[in-house]
Amino acid sequence: QVQPVESGGGLVQAGGSLRLSCTASGRTFSNYAMGWFRQAPGKEREFVAAINWIGARTVYADSVKGRFTISRDNAKNMVYLQMNSLKPEDTAVYYCAATLIYERAKVGMDYWGKGTLVTVSS
Repeated sequence: QVQPVESGGGLVQAGGSLRLSCTASGRTFSNYAMGWFRQAPGKEREFVAAINWIGARTVYADSVKGRFTISRDNAKNMVYLQMNSLKPEDTAVYYCAATLIYERAKVGMDYWGKGTLVTVSS
């Protein structure tokens, strides 16, 4: 199994950029598809992006497509979310998650981090 731990959240102005990082302990990290989710105040958690075990396949929510980029470095057990052109509606707690089955990444993550807060001011 893996245990994701997020970092990199903070306060940024609208139009700015931020990069989130996620490290995941465990020797089998490269077996897992990884994803990012977010939960805004008063709203349900929603899917943001996912990447397969080797980084060859990615998928994004329509709301972030063209602005966010997910990537991974298996040698470092790291996953990243580069967020550009940030909007106030991107404000949320961002969670990193892992699953062995990429096709289930949007709805069937098995391991979750505790989240990192991103606040975008207008």
